[in-house]
Amino acid sequence: MRFETTTRKTVLMLVTCSAFLLPSAMRAQTGPQVSLTLSEAIDLALKQNRSLRLAKLSVIDSEHRKAIARSAYFPKITNQSSILHVTELAGIDIPAGAFGVPAATGAIPDQPIFIGQGGKTSYTSGTQLAQPLTQVFKIRESNKAARADIETAKIELTQAEDLIALKVRKVYCDLLVAQLNLQASTEEVSASQLKDRENMDAVAQGRALDVAILEGQASTIEAQQAVLTRTLSMHTLTISLSDLLGLPLDSKLQLDPEPSALNLLIPSREECVRAARAQSPAIRVARQSVLKAKAGLGAAKDAYIPDITGLARYSYQSGVPLLVHNFGTFGVNLTYDLFDGGRRAVEIKDAATLLTEAQVNLDRATEEVDIEVESAYDKVEESESFVKVIQKVLDLRTESARLADRQYEQDAALGSTQAAAHAKLALTQASLLEATLSLSLAQGDLKRIMGQMPR
Repeated sequence: MRFETTTRKTVLMLVTCSAFLLPSAMRAQTGPQVSLTLSEAIDLALKQNRSLRLAKLSVIDSEHRKAIARSAYFPKITNQSSILHVTELAGIDIPAGAFGVPAATGAIPDQPIFIGQGGKTSYTSGTQLAQPLTQVFKIRESNKAARADIETAKIELTQAEDLIALKVRKVYCDLLVAQLNLQASTEEVSASQLKDRENMDAVAQGRALDVAILEGQASTIEAQQAVLTRTLSMHTLTISLSDLLGLPLDSKLQLDPEPSALNLLIPSREECVRAARAQSPAIRVARQSVLKAKAGLGAAKDAYIPDITGLARYSYQSGVPLLVHNFGTFGVNLTYDLFDGGRRAVEIKDAATLLTEAQVNLDRATEEVDIEVESAYDKVEESESFVKVIQKVLDLRTESARLADRQYEQDAALGSTQAAAHAKLALTQASLLEATLSLSLAQGDLKRIMGQMPR
């Protein structure tokens, strides 16, 4: 009696929870309906995903920085103008008769003369052209570094696209599995409800105890809870996929399994290793880091070259003594640090250290990619074997469901037995799809490591 009371309370609690949560789960996704195949979903993500937009902007930013570095090759034209006022100016005071007093002419000059030195307010304006000469060696190295940054940004964009394509494939596959699992759970609920009715008939006829009804109802509620859990899981996966595709989060997604898009062609293990070493984003980024480090070392060495700049200036002045209003200036300017406390020597050592670090990182990246390829290829082979095993189980479940149908038609089995057989078949079908999709994901991950888009 105590067992029945506890069971009734458990059943009541599960019924209450299901009645409260299931309607809220069923109200998910009220936005526009979108039908997508896997290929269409990947294409849409490549166009609209926000992370990819940021990666593309990073490439544009690197190109702008390269243009800034390249502009240092060209002459620089500047203008400098000023207006100055002084409170007092010195001058030349020539008294009368300073140059003599001839009898014929009288005093020279015949009266005091004051010669001013310009005006108190002066106006100057000069336009200068400066062309770097020896600095081009440093500019060349900075352009090499900027070019490496562009290539790195492009590689990272490709890497981000491959990663987004793999994420779309994963969430898409997870959502397909969730849909099939939900269908299987729904059939399991139907089978449990049919079993409940049979238990009620058995109790009414005295062939079973009341506890059988309670246990059957508990099983039904547990199956309904599985439906609820998978419904909520589908809701979460749908939101995640919508976010990856750049769609409104409340979109209703209609997915097409598209079997042809799930299977990817994978070459032999040795070919995968060779392709990964040539195209892996991690290795390519490490190579660009080496090139950038070499440019940094070259720039550090070029710091010993004096800075020589060719100059040409056209000036206008008013109020400055001893100068015409318009005049030109031509020449060169040399700047060289005679003593810097050993800074340039240390910078060369530091740049050499960074180059060594980049080369070691390249070697490490190559080894890690080899390991990733081997591991991913093992996962592909394991998934292929698992698919074959599930396929054999599915064949057995199909035959079991067929026999259950025949026995039910011949009144040799209960309807619940038939329903349970079909529910197990649906679960096995879901397992097969899940294994197939797991294989597809393993193949896609291997493609990504190889530097190829998993689509």
